[in-house]
Amino acid sequence: MLPDSTPIRGRFAPTPSGRLHLGNAATALLAWLQIRARGGTMVLRMEDLDKPRCKPEAADAILDELRWLGLDWDEGPDIGGAAGPYAQSERLSRYEAALAALDAKGLLYPCFCSRADLLSASSAPHGLSSEGPAYAGACRRLTRAEREERAARKTPSQRFALPPDRPWAFDDGIAGHVAFPPGAGGDFVIKRADGIVGYQLAVVVDDIAMGVTDVLRGWDLLDSTPRQLALYEALGAKPPRFAHAPLLLGSDGGRLSKRHGSVTLSGLRDHGVGPRTLVGYLAWLVGVADRPEPASPQELIPRFDLARVVREAVRLPGDWMASLRESQS
Repeated sequence: MLPDSTPIRGRFAPTPSGRLHLGNAATALLAWLQIRARGGTMVLRMEDLDKPRCKPEAADAILDELRWLGLDWDEGPDIGGAAGPYAQSERLSRYEAALAALDAKGLLYPCFCSRADLLSASSAPHGLSSEGPAYAGACRRLTRAEREERAARKTPSQRFALPPDRPWAFDDGIAGHVAFPPGAGGDFVIKRADGIVGYQLAVVVDDIAMGVTDVLRGWDLLDSTPRQLALYEALGAKPPRFAHAPLLLGSDGGRLSKRHGSVTLSGLRDHGVGPRTLVGYLAWLVGVADRPEPASPQELIPRFDLARVVREAVRLPGDWMASLRESQS
């Protein structure tokens, strides 16, 4: 556990691969409120490691949309700070140092399995919804000679070897007490065969280096937390306090998409929706506000209570665009 005297530091870490949608905005608002209500420091970090998917123009648009929403930050890619740089693509040497440290402890092993191999492993148990099927561990059991022979034919990915008998449990700020069995999610890729560092490692290394004490993120990342706890332990660092915000779903229970209307912030702006209207509506959806009435993020700070945030996915009302416009008047 982190000492009570540790300065409060939170972060919002979007991936600049597209426009922010309602779910992103709700999570960003909650993360901001959690830190501002406690007088902490807010960090903005761009998780842009996957260069084929991430675009500079998308990063610029995210900054603009967050500001339009009324959110601010104390450190970030546009304003700098002592813990910079604040784009993961500029922090590669830190990830390589962490990989070397984990490898020196014997916690990594090469994996030569193809995507087809993994999909055909029908006996492998299904694991994390956000990470795909749990890895059955085929390459963990290879001998040194077998690894050398395969490495001559194919560049491997690198996997982190989870302790096989270690259960994981933590107290989540929204979900409550959460427990996972040993090996939850299986050994995971920590560096891809194409050289791109895995999300799990990068986010842990960055949160350690940036002194992040509180992580509020989407519910879809709840079941990846055991992997990150294992990495914190392996790197000799204390984990932050976690809180996982409810997902926003379409009225049909599916993931937000164009069929549910203008679900991006840019689309809503084009339809004349104001930031105070949207902030108040999102606060009502996730349980922070009693009614969907216009409000700025700053106006929500005095009444913010993490205990009020709902613990289950939120479906947009079938007439949500009409109710949103109604709340604006």
